[in-house]
This record gives sequence, structure tokens and C-alpha cells, in this order.
Amino acid sequence: MPGTDTFLPLSQGLWWSIPCDPQPAAEPCIPEFVPEDRRAELDALLRAMPPSRLLSNGMEYADVQNLVSMAAAGVDWVEAGTWLAERNLRFAKKALAGGHNVTARTYFRYASACFRFAQNALPHDTEIKRRIYRNMIVAFSEAAALDERSIEHWSTPYEDGHICAWLMRPSASIPSPLVIVLGGFDGWREEHHACATALVERGISALLVDMPGQGETRLFHRLFLTSDIHRAFSHVIDVLAGDPHLNGEFGVWGNSFGGCLAAKAAIADKRLKACCVNGGASRPLEFPERYPRFYPKIEAMIGSLGTDGAAALLQEIDITSSLGELRCPLLQLHSANDPVFSLANARQVHDRAASIDRTLLVWTDGDHCLYNHSSERNCAVADWFCERIGRA
Repeated sequence: MPGTDTFLPLSQGLWWSIPCDPQPAAEPCIPEFVPEDRRAELDALLRAMPPSRLLSNGMEYADVQNLVSMAAAGVDWVEAGTWLAERNLRFAKKALAGGHNVTARTYFRYASACFRFAQNALPHDTEIKRRIYRNMIVAFSEAAALDERSIEHWSTPYEDGHICAWLMRPSASIPSPLVIVLGGFDGWREEHHACATALVERGISALLVDMPGQGETRLFHRLFLTSDIHRAFSHVIDVLAGDPHLNGEFGVWGNSFGGCLAAKAAIADKRLKACCVNGGASRPLEFPERYPRFYPKIEAMIGSLGTDGAAALLQEIDITSSLGELRCPLLQLHSANDPVFSLANARQVHDRAASIDRTLLVWTDGDHCLYNHSSERNCAVADWFCERIGRA
């Protein structure tokens, strides 16, 4: 009856078993009744993390199907994602013990993606969120250690903490240009590993970074988003400028809200010779105005409760009036029906920038950040950076 604590096993056709699981764990159970507030929360998560996003940013297809099915059936999102992550870890460790390093690397990455999307459902910086995020970092590190290309867990002191990143380099020993790659409100650095890989394959180093307010930098070093976020970018460039493996040519690639931050950094620091804005816009306040449920995540980014403070901070970060100072080559990608930032808001970046070399690419059928065109997007952006700051 509705309201009771009766549960049904997921094995009733709602998830796909994997017979090679070395130590199968009891599957999550689905409630017979899902309260309206819980149903609304799960539906919001399904909208924020559609299959196209889960797939393009690292999850394996079967895991995507399982997570979506579990959430649709009423299973807690965090529990479902963690359960899937731990199953991938078992596969990875079994493969590693057997000397199958490529397989182990594959499943460590899948585990990392499942942990990443599991913690995404927790807006506040709780111990549970930090524990899941740490597990994600460990899984990503295990995969990185098995990669053919160099992936370094990189950090630099900043204010009272550290800015943390993954530094990915081409296999060639020749000094290379570097592109700073970042996410937005809640899609942080590891989510954009495929973007960075596309750059590295073309001879460009990539710094997958969590800026203040994001990921590891926030959760473990307590650095929060401020209106002078461009200072953090400049500090990172100051440090990287002394790296003998880099040639001093820098670009920045921001995704979603990170696109606004990338443009803000390029306006402030002319050492950034190329800027890509993917799914971002000049006025970041548009998103929480359209979806007030998102305010808690912004409050977590700034380290302060209250929608008024969150709205005021985003208003200070608004770059609409300063885009006339953006002069480096600019590439902007957007969807005609982006559910996060409208095309009218987004194209202000292109239309108001002073860049002589500027391009706006619009997909009529695109998801936010073009998750459903991820390979095309990554190739287009990586090739564009090659033409602006890459080696001949």
C-alpha cells in the first residue's frame, strides 16, 4: 500500500546483471511508493543528467541504463551511482590482478564516472559527498597510472588552500602549448577528460582544473568562488609559465558556466591567446532564475547560504559589459534550444567581443554543452586550438 516500507528487488527486469562480476553485491531495492518530493527530486536529477551527458562524460552504456532505470523506479540517486561504481571497481581490480592493464584502466574510469555522477546529487559539502568524491579521485588516479600518456595530479598553493588539477601532456618531448579546461556549476574537471584527450592527441597539453568553488579545490581545500575568479586563472598561468615542458602558449576552454569564467579570464589576462566557450553565456544568473531549485549548488560554490548572496555573486561575475575587452581568438559553441543558457544570452559573448577572429557554431538539435554531439564538438574545438596555438 502507498506509504509502507515495502520494497521490490531491482532484478524484476529493471537492471542488467553482469555474470562476470567477481563478487556480486546485493542490488539496491526500489520502494513500492515514492513520495512526491522524492519523485520531483529524482526527476530533476534525470533532467540535469540525461543519458547523453552521462555517456559523453565517461559512463559506460550499461551503467547509464542502470542508473536511469533505478532513478526512474525511485531508488536514491547516490545509492545507485555508488553501487554501480563499486561494481566497476571490482572488475578493475580483478583485471589488474590478472595483468590486464588496459581492461583495468577502462573499468577504473567507469568507476570514477559513476562516483562522479553519484556525488552530483548532493548539493552541500557533506562528509558523504567528500567521501564519494575522494573515491572518485582515487579511481581516476588508478586509471591515470595505467595510461600510456602522462597524467599528473597537479596542484599549486593559492590563498589559504590549493588549486587542484590533472596535467595531461602529449607523448612527444617537444615543449607544447597548453589549454586550461574547466567545467561549470557542477560538471567538474574529470567530466571533461575526453575534451582534454582530444587536445593531447593533437600535441597540446591540457590542464583539467577545478577552480575555486569547484571539485577537489573546494571540497578539500575550502577555496570558494569569488567575483575576482580571474586572479586564480592568472596564478595558474604564472606557475605553468615556468614549466620547461610547455612553450608559453596558453588557451582556455570553459564548459557551461565555466565558459563565462573562461571568457572572464581571457579578458583579464592577455597571455590567454585563444578562448573557447562551450554552452556558456555572458549572464550566468539566467540559469538559477529559470530553475530556483539550483540555488543550493551555487551557495555551496561560494561557501555561503542564502539565495540573495548567490544571486549577487553571479551578478558580479556577469561579463556582458566587459566583453569589449575580449580580443583573443574566440570560438563559441551552443545549442539553439539550450535548457540552461538561452542562445540569446549566449550569443552576447560572440556579438559583443572585440575579437577579430571569432566564430559561433550553433547546433539546432544540441543538448546543453552539446553532449549529444560530443565527438564532433571535441574534434572541432581541438582542431581550432591547433590552428591558433598548436605546433605547425
